[in-house]
Amino acid sequence: MYGPELILDLHDCDVSTFNRKSLRAFGKAMCKEIEMTPHKFVSWDDDDVPENECQTKPETKGYSAIQFLMESSIVIHTLELRCEAFINVFSCKTFDRAKARRFAKKWFRAKRITSRMILRG
Repeated sequence: MYGPELILDLHDCDVSTFNRKSLRAFGKAMCKEIEMTPHKFVSWDDDDVPENECQTKPETKGYSAIQFLMESSIVIHTLELRCEAFINVFSCKTFDRAKARRFAKKWFRAKRITSRMILRG
């Protein structure tokens, strides 16, 4: 087995948390919460992007980010109109999924969250 992947779907989130600064802080704080080692952070959104490279559908507008870890990655996608965030935590190291779930729900102020864990490899 390579490792666990936690898949989180957060609903009815506070969209004020959907921005570069918040996602960067979330990545770093989540690493601390689940005892992972942060590496490079990369984000994507339509801010300061030429119009022809922007999202064309309002329902898919949002932010995406990857917090690379020494142990693998945390991937985040947000959808502003739907007030939803989708997070995958993938690691070759085991981690406390309940802590990760609680932390994400609190950070994005989600009213509802669903999750599932799969084992990769």
